Amino acid sequence: MDHIIEIKEVLKKYEDFTAVDHLNLNIKKGSFFGLLGPNGAGKTTLIKMLVGLLRPNSGDIFIKNQKMTRDNVFLKTKMGIVPQHINLDKELSVKENLIFSAKLYKLKRDPQEKRVEELLAFSELKPIENKLSKNLSGGMQRKLMIVKALINDPEIIFLDEPTVGIDVNTRRKIWDMLKGMKDMGKTIILTTHYIEEAEYLCDQIALMDKGKIFHLDTSKHLKSNLGTFTVEYFNDAKVTEYKYFQSIEDAKQYTHALCGNYILRDTNLEDVFYNFTNRKVR
Repeated sequence: MDHIIEIKEVLKKYEDFTAVDHLNLNIKKGSFFGLLGPNGAGKTTLIKMLVGLLRPNSGDIFIKNQKMTRDNVFLKTKMGIVPQHINLDKELSVKENLIFSAKLYKLKRDPQEKRVEELLAFSELKPIENKLSKNLSGGMQRKLMIVKALINDPEIIFLDEPTVGIDVNTRRKIWDMLKGMKDMGKTIILTTHYIEEAEYLCDQIALMDKGKIFHLDTSKHLKSNLGTFTVEYFNDAKVTEYKYFQSIEDAKQYTHALCGNYILRDTNLEDVFYNFTNRKVR
């Protein structure tokens, strides 16, 4: 697949603080790409530069072989953006929010009505289309934000912590929506510090901390490179330690020498992230 996004030596600083540190990254067209890292890792800053809201101090960003700038209107029409914070008009209904967004993109009336109905059906928001957005649950507001970002049928969708603060059941329904978007051929860039979310959704995952991407691979390879199995136990100082093994036999053999309780389990992405940064995602 061709690269739809190319990031070359991008640096973004705020006075003495480096938010994104000479970052290089290519993202393939049609992929579901995850940026995983703790708060302050640089994920949101990177997204803001990708969509043209921030200008890098140095380096270049190319999208669809065009340089991304704040004035590149063509590229912005190819994007859908779901920010961290609620961006709905609270006094408008679900349907009216979508209609208003369609008008901003100057969709003609017939295509506009068709697109709104398609998105209401896709998101399963049709039964509450006349409900004011301010009266929706947090999860329903997040769903509406996502379909609002789809109104212009974008090629690239940026999702910045799209499921933050919502319950598990609603989060999984939103995951189904996001997988449906991937099936439409969209390129999706997701920032999250929910490890399970990245593991479940993404084709490729970039582990990011302190403005740098320190590991990039599929979830499966990230885990297998560390070790397929993990032994988790308390040491004599009552500090949790983790040992990683490629075979279940080696892992079991290691546990024979342990005096206290232990857990033998499959390695997950949190193990990978913790191993490389020595601090857990929160």
